[in-house]
Amino acid sequence: MEVRVLRYFLTAVEKETISRAAEALNVTQPTLSRQLMELENELGKKLFIRGNRRLTLTEEGRFLRKRAEEIISLVDKTKSDFQVPDELIGGDIFIGAGETDAMKLIARAVKTLKEKHPLIKYHFFSGNADDVTEKLDKGLLDFGVLIDPADICRYEFLNVPATETWGLLMRKDNPLTEKESIKSEDLTNIPLMCSRQTLLEETIGQWFKGDTADLDIVLKYNLIFNASIMVEEGIGCALCIDKLVNTAGRNLCFKPLEPRLESNLVVVWKKDQVFSRAGEKFLECLRESFSAEQRDL
Repeated sequence: MEVRVLRYFLTAVEKETISRAAEALNVTQPTLSRQLMELENELGKKLFIRGNRRLTLTEEGRFLRKRAEEIISLVDKTKSDFQVPDELIGGDIFIGAGETDAMKLIARAVKTLKEKHPLIKYHFFSGNADDVTEKLDKGLLDFGVLIDPADICRYEFLNVPATETWGLLMRKDNPLTEKESIKSEDLTNIPLMCSRQTLLEETIGQWFKGDTADLDIVLKYNLIFNASIMVEEGIGCALCIDKLVNTAGRNLCFKPLEPRLESNLVVVWKKDQVFSRAGEKFLECLRESFSAEQRDL
């Protein structure tokens, strides 16, 4: 399976017709058709349903599209790391992170490094710990910023000098807004939204000190922004981290949990990771930045 053919395949998926894809690739239609048929023969699976007007992916084709995108991304990332002149430090750094106010610490490191090495480019992916570690394990990310609870035994890590506070996001007309904090008994008999992060459910369960089956979980979210819209529309209340949703000017209110529930943060990378020079400089900058932050605390 050649990378070139995978690029042909992805272009055909994007353009939806052989003619438009061939034109974009600057190859003839018969050449492109033959390459795609040979790919199907190599895999032993039909990838396209060829209609009169456009190409439609089969289930196997959809699977290959996701895998091909990952392969091409990794190939392009590797090429980029080798194309920077020896006397310069540049290239691409790929970072995955959950939603957290502590990203401002990462941003400060990025700003500092950018001033020293302006040729370095940054790519950010947002997702919860499950999303980030999946891409990290596949080599599509250099670093991940994870919010506890997270399984970090497979990674090298650097502690972030910050903590996040958990609480309940609700509409301002909710009677619970009159409380200073939210206790476990306040969560029974109300519709709740929570993160779909696997390990977080265990942490909430330990804090709740009861049978979580008694909780009315009506929605699980990946990132809090869309969930906050659901809260505002009256679908339910969301268990989330503080400072992620700007409640100013919105019909929303955040109250912390009691007893207080906090999460630590870590920057992780694969064990035995071989970084580009840009990656090495970024990790060095993170260590210096975090050390300075700890001294100021």
